[in-house]
Amino acid sequence: MTLLRSLAYQVFLIASVALFGITIAIAGRFVPYRTVGRLGRAWGLSNLFALKHLCGLNYRITGLEHLPATTAIVLCKHQSAWETIALRGLFPSDQTWVLKRELLRIPILGSALRQFVPIAIDRSAGRKAVKQLLKDGAISLKDGRWVMIFPEGTRVAAGTRIPYSIGGALLAERTGYPVVPVAHNAGVFWGRRSLIKRPGTIELVIGEVIASKGRTAQEINQKVEQWIETTVSSLAQSAQAPL
Repeated sequence: MTLLRSLAYQVFLIASVALFGITIAIAGRFVPYRTVGRLGRAWGLSNLFALKHLCGLNYRITGLEHLPATTAIVLCKHQSAWETIALRGLFPSDQTWVLKRELLRIPILGSALRQFVPIAIDRSAGRKAVKQLLKDGAISLKDGRWVMIFPEGTRVAAGTRIPYSIGGALLAERTGYPVVPVAHNAGVFWGRRSLIKRPGTIELVIGEVIASKGRTAQEINQKVEQWIETTVSSLAQSAQAPL
């Protein structure tokens, strides 16, 4: 049953990417960025709704009161495809994402992503990629867009960890914008390379804002990593229902 429900959602996901992707790719040329952002948020919310009703996979948020009224840099744990959906649907709609350049080459999806003014980097470019992040990230923040970053750089299986990249913390140090750390246990229910979505409730925790002024990038990065990893380790590490 879990497999069938997961397949049903996969069909919904592909259809939603096609429908919203074509709409955003076309509308993005004629409407304000804020409208494009709202379309992106509608896509995220529709997928969260589908996950709940098709797969029995719900979510619970704590810490919404920590979201600042001003633009910020979001540094989020990366375990699954779920958080790319959830952050788009649950956070302020004016967002710029740091993502791998290859995604822009995917038909429909790539055309839609371009309308969100992403920071598309070549992960093998080293310092050049960091410079691009600092330059484009500063512009996005100044223009009122939240910058969404996965500091691990790739999806990491639940229960494991890798060092955090310092790029997001450097952006915070250079611009003075605050950092919002985000932890969750989505990988327990939807694995990093898995079709299966196990039923249960994903815990998404928004941490207190980390002020960047007066702190070095190393200090910011260490504080973010410590809070996220400590919080993730306190969340449930097993699904509520078996396959």
